[in-house]
Amino acid sequence: MDAGQAHVVDEQLERARSRPLWRSLIKLARPHQWSKSAFVFIGPVYALADGSHDASEARPMLLAALLAAISFSLASSGCYVFNDLMDVEADRTHPRKRRRPIACGAVSPGQAKVFAVALLVASALALIPLLGEARWVGLLVGLHVLNVLLYSVRLKHVVILDVIMLSLGFVLRVLGGCAAAGVAPSTWLLNSTLFLSMFLAFGKRLGERRTMGGAQASIAARTVQGKYSDELLRMLVVVTAVATLLTYAGYTQTREADFLITLGEPGGFSLNLLWLTILPAIYALIRAITLLERGEHDDPTELATKDRPFQLAAGLFALITVALVVVRPMLNQPMG
Repeated sequence: MDAGQAHVVDEQLERARSRPLWRSLIKLARPHQWSKSAFVFIGPVYALADGSHDASEARPMLLAALLAAISFSLASSGCYVFNDLMDVEADRTHPRKRRRPIACGAVSPGQAKVFAVALLVASALALIPLLGEARWVGLLVGLHVLNVLLYSVRLKHVVILDVIMLSLGFVLRVLGGCAAAGVAPSTWLLNSTLFLSMFLAFGKRLGERRTMGGAQASIAARTVQGKYSDELLRMLVVVTAVATLLTYAGYTQTREADFLITLGEPGGFSLNLLWLTILPAIYALIRAITLLERGEHDDPTELATKDRPFQLAAGLFALITVALVVVRPMLNQPMG
């Protein structure tokens, strides 16, 4: 790092330290990561799509999922705080993480511990309106917290298992949403979630290598990086992306009867409209791989808030899916 770069880094750290405490606490909670709680809604949305629930049930199901999402978000924020407390020394060597509130000194360890406990308590309180389902969602949120703590203490240093543990966090979110809404998750849904979350985790490790300038620099911030090679990470990113797409493609095929539209007379040209969602999914995953390989991002989840083309693809996927849920009762009827 030359003198000019060092001066810029010093200015960034000084700005981070000079923030008001409340702003530093908000940053410490990482609210931008709450987007991961969108996985909580996957189960209820697809349950509504399969026609096993009436339209009148949509509102209470989605409200229940929202409470579960809030609980998972607050619990995750509490876990992030504990993780930052444990990783403070490693974070200070990372080009981006050194500006985190604890690493830069904007929040003291004591303040961070109190804040983490408060977030976990708030997470539990958010489930009270769920009544009977609260115990099951609470159990899944608790397992999520335990999973994150085990990862932070030990398993983040174990190659491959580190990614599996992270991926289980997304699966638990899906299960939490299903428990809150009272629906059963399909095997297709769980498999797609697992492969997609593994793609995100491997992609993050590959992205770190690109943005930090190589394996040696990334090892200083994440020791498990020393157990991966560039070639292995690139292969795993592609493999998990392909597994995600193939699994989701298999799901769309199993739902052909529900989303088939026939144009003209019965027996005429037909199309499974759910297949259309594969197109933005393919674009989003391949764009994510491209940007990670270029080193433009070190975390695939950042694309949801920073990359416009990715946002448009994700938005189109969601729009088509929701639209099909709404019009599904009108399908399977000849048109023309």
